[in-house]
Amino acid sequence: MAWRSHGNTNVELVEKLTKNGLINSPLVGEAMKKVDRGNYVVDRRDAYRDSPQSIGYKATISAPHMHAHATENLLEFLQPGMKVLDVGSGSGYLCAVLHHLVSPDGSEPQGKVVGIDHIPQLVDMSITNLRQDGLKVNDEAGSGILMVCGDGRKGYPQDAPYNAIHVGAAAPVMPQELVDQLATPGRMFIPVDDIEGWGGQSIWQVDKDAEGNVNKQRLFGVSYVPLTDAPK
Repeated sequence: MAWRSHGNTNVELVEKLTKNGLINSPLVGEAMKKVDRGNYVVDRRDAYRDSPQSIGYKATISAPHMHAHATENLLEFLQPGMKVLDVGSGSGYLCAVLHHLVSPDGSEPQGKVVGIDHIPQLVDMSITNLRQDGLKVNDEAGSGILMVCGDGRKGYPQDAPYNAIHVGAAAPVMPQELVDQLATPGRMFIPVDDIEGWGGQSIWQVDKDAEGNVNKQRLFGVSYVPLTDAPK
């Protein structure tokens, strides 16, 4: 039903995603309503279409229904006070949504969102976008969002472990370093190239239980841009 979820405003987009069964949790819907997608795209004319869009540097902002899928899937691990890593954070949109879940207004303790991207221009763009959206980033007092430049395939061990990890580009194989940085318990939502006969790419849910045991479950097929090295 994603193709029927386009809106003329951010609120209308989220309401159509909800009506079409792509958003089921009111918490996810409210968090997405708080983050105007138009502030995180390059071309605002298509901001509220349920489709991916280029943000430059051979990168995209994922379709809203995929952000909804990911957030719903991780919701158990996005409770107030929890810590989340967003790999391939791009323009910063999903970091803002995740922030409203782990650090809702008035909650204690506040959570933390770490966004990592290997393209410095996108990191700069994301910081600008988040600040223009009224959120505190990096060294600002009370900031619950940290945006860094680095190889997301290796995670960000300085702030590990993470209750939730979202990966916004397809990995050629399951990155063990990201699995290692999951908390116990924790969950990762990640697209991975298929090597077992399905073809294309698939979303995998990776769960680590309280004893550190890891379970990997294939959810559905997708088409994502690949996790790559920074342009030279």
